[in-house]
Amino acid sequence: MAVGGFSKLPSGTVVVALVLAHPADPAHTVRVVVHALNRQRALTRLSNLGFRGTRLTGNAEPPTPDEITAVLHHPDGLIWRDHHARTSDPWHPISTLNRV
Repeated sequence: MAVGGFSKLPSGTVVVALVLAHPADPAHTVRVVVHALNRQRALTRLSNLGFRGTRLTGNAEPPTPDEITAVLHHPDGLIWRDHHARTSDPWHPISTLNRV
């Protein structure tokens, strides 16, 4: 189970933010933000990328307004950065996650 949350947008879509273990280093955590039609679709997108068994229960750490803006302006609608990164650190496309 991942720590995270979601925000429903006026358009009816949702932005889901989760803290997950890095695929290459399970001791390292990353914050992943996904824009999708609904929460289940967002979790399915993550599952298809190799984050198997990811569940979202509750809304403990919903996405911040900055995270929502960042994911809405990204063409893939799926971004990440280190969980303990400063707010000034850049967001990365999900395709770069396995190369870090």
